[in-house]
Amino acid sequence: MFESDRLLLSALILASISGIPGLFFNRRSLVAPWIAAMLMVTSGTVGLIGAVQCAAQCASGSDVMLVEYPLPLPDASFALSVDPLSAFFLAAIFLVSTLGSLYGLEYWKPTEHPDNARKLRLFYGLLTACLAIVVLAKNSVTFLFGWEGMAVSAFFLVATEDDRNDVRDAGWMYLAASHAGTLALFTMFALMYGATGHFDFLPLTSDQISPAFASTLFLLALGGFGLKAGLMPLHFWLPGAHAMAPSHVSAIMSGVLIKMGIYGLVRMTGLLPDPPLWWGSLVLALGTVSAVFGMVLALSQHDLKRLLAYSSIENIGIVAIGLGLALLGRSLHNPVWVILGLSGALLHVWNHCLFKSLLFLAAGTVIHATHTRKIDELGGMAKPMPWTAAAFLVGASSACGLPPFNGFVSEFLIYLGLFHTLGLPGEPALPAAAFAIPALALSGAAAIACFVKAYGIVFLGVPRKPLAHRPHDPHWPMRLPLVVLSVIAISLGILTASVAPRLNGICAKWSGLSWDASIAASTLGPLVPLGWALIGLLGSLLFVFCWLRWKISTHPYAEHDTWGCGYLAPTPRLQYTGTSLTQFLVSLFGWSIQPVEIRPRIRELFPVQAAYWSEVPEIVLDRVVSPVFDALARRLLWFRLIQQGSVQIYLLYIVAMLVVLFTVF
Repeated sequence: MFESDRLLLSALILASISGIPGLFFNRRSLVAPWIAAMLMVTSGTVGLIGAVQCAAQCASGSDVMLVEYPLPLPDASFALSVDPLSAFFLAAIFLVSTLGSLYGLEYWKPTEHPDNARKLRLFYGLLTACLAIVVLAKNSVTFLFGWEGMAVSAFFLVATEDDRNDVRDAGWMYLAASHAGTLALFTMFALMYGATGHFDFLPLTSDQISPAFASTLFLLALGGFGLKAGLMPLHFWLPGAHAMAPSHVSAIMSGVLIKMGIYGLVRMTGLLPDPPLWWGSLVLALGTVSAVFGMVLALSQHDLKRLLAYSSIENIGIVAIGLGLALLGRSLHNPVWVILGLSGALLHVWNHCLFKSLLFLAAGTVIHATHTRKIDELGGMAKPMPWTAAAFLVGASSACGLPPFNGFVSEFLIYLGLFHTLGLPGEPALPAAAFAIPALALSGAAAIACFVKAYGIVFLGVPRKPLAHRPHDPHWPMRLPLVVLSVIAISLGILTASVAPRLNGICAKWSGLSWDASIAASTLGPLVPLGWALIGLLGSLLFVFCWLRWKISTHPYAEHDTWGCGYLAPTPRLQYTGTSLTQFLVSLFGWSIQPVEIRPRIRELFPVQAAYWSEVPEIVLDRVVSPVFDALARRLLWFRLIQQGSVQIYLLYIVAMLVVLFTVF
């Protein structure tokens, strides 16, 4: 058996070079994508095996050192190592990237996209390698190398179709937001180096930093990592980037890349000592806002991929609620809150990675077949695309937190932890934290309404408009990832009782609290009967499904026209649209999201054709960020006076600045 460190290093190298051979082939070559895909599959397989082996080695309490090379910087080195937390995220990176590379074989053929297929393959592999470096980094210098490589690679992937204005705008917005977050992280790591004298990720003590200094580091981490994760109100870059990227890129961005923000928050909060109550309260509040309003904004979307992007903001909010609960547990030295909060948050990281990647890939299959992302132009896709419809249904059910799918159990743990804040015998109480319970329930109800809209409008009924291309299920390169993710999502839902206890070591190391095995066992105890109940529920659902199939096949039924509400010649236009289905729910939150509507005015007895139109602007980007930057641009126009276009003038500027610097210093 190969050593785990060599496996992981091999996986990194294979992923990073996977797109290079294709640069030497013709841009329409069908061989190049297969070479890249096979390298990515090999990388993912080797990386998954290495991550599992490292996780087993780390269970004994010692990290696995991969590599360490000195850098030409004071006290700096390029160092990679594995601990249980990094192994947990590493497995998700290699799984999604491997399936996405297979999916791209058919989704982004070089014969259909000769101008950008090579670029996409090159930066897809680089993104995978940089994501792995981020979670394997042993010090802040290595972390920033991986972080910047991740940001740049993702920018080129978002801007794959850079001949389109909307794609370029989304790419530049993502890049600007990423570098704003990176600036906060540079500041945070510089302050940490000043306090400790080293770049390593080692726990800080109260002797090294004051409470005010620790709070400064926490706020910088929350700003930098929260921007990458898409926590509200730092989410403004996310919907456009996810919508404009190719669908398998959207899958890895939503399923993995935004989780790097969560990884960074978990890593940094685990290094900082003695968190005050307001840290956890702030993270809990931001998570609550993201969970509720992320799904409310998803409800109002007309674009299928933007709907899924806003749903990702809601799920990041759920993860933040769990992390906030765990921070409160650390502050009050309550291991039960830590176990339930952090275990629920980390499980939801994996669950969201699975079902959101599945949803983006299924949505990409529909888009690939119909060449439209507009929900109201689709319909009836379940008949010509049954595999895609089934996969989307599994992902949507998981996203709604319905049993027996995987999204249910992680939310159950977070719910259970929040109920503990009401105060049980022998435990501290913090009733203010329980406000997240109804908010979490509200976001769950909105999620059900949202995915009823998405699935019902896209897959049920009949097509609303004639399509230029006849839709059909894809071939195996696109179908296999849907099947694999669906099976894992269902399996993880019913087997969580065997997975969650393995997170106990991560929770203990992160919190710095000590507890015996009985506390962890009793805290996660409800998962055992819950697992059996979910297995019974799954069996019942399969039985009912098989019975209905048998009933339909053995008892022929007559088909009749759908009731046309009195119309003698009903058309597909009589079906609900996505806008009409959720209009009432969107109007309930109109005070916050402020939808823009154009309503028809009907005054005649026999009115002419009329139409209703509504749109919900991005509340932060369109109403805060863009107006502020437009105002700054107008006020700073006078700076253009110094841009004379003359080399002599620019040399004069340099000489003047040197004179000023020598005078001052």
